[in-house]
Amino acid sequence: MTDDDTGTESTWSATKRRWGRWRDRLREKPKTEFTYRIVVGVVGLAVLGLGIVAIPYPGPGWAIVFVGLGILATEFEWARKLLAYAKERYDKVMEWFHRQGKFVQILGGVLTALIVAVTLWLLGALDWSGELVGIEYPWLNSPIGVGD
Repeated sequence: MTDDDTGTESTWSATKRRWGRWRDRLREKPKTEFTYRIVVGVVGLAVLGLGIVAIPYPGPGWAIVFVGLGILATEFEWARKLLAYAKERYDKVMEWFHRQGKFVQILGGVLTALIVAVTLWLLGALDWSGELVGIEYPWLNSPIGVGD
């Protein structure tokens, strides 16, 4: 299997082949494979959860979600299907959003900013940052008592 006309194999292809051989050897040890799958599941779910929390914030929220699903997809068929579905839906929603007029795009930005502000307020970050610059209003305090 070559990647170009020179007959050489790419580093990526060689890495995938080595990984595949390692996984095949791991399957021969059921207890080790079970432990490995649990670790992959825990790490993948943690990354996925972090990504979901980060979605409304500026930055790579969706990328983190896809990385978490990608980690899970290395071991779980349901995650492979969900990853393919999520990518397809994300692409369609982004295509739709970019076709909309400026009003809808601005409204999307305002709603995102509102979600960020509310979660920062609930987590006590507004009160904390206000105190850093000498602003201490009672309404900045988190209503759920976080950060007090």
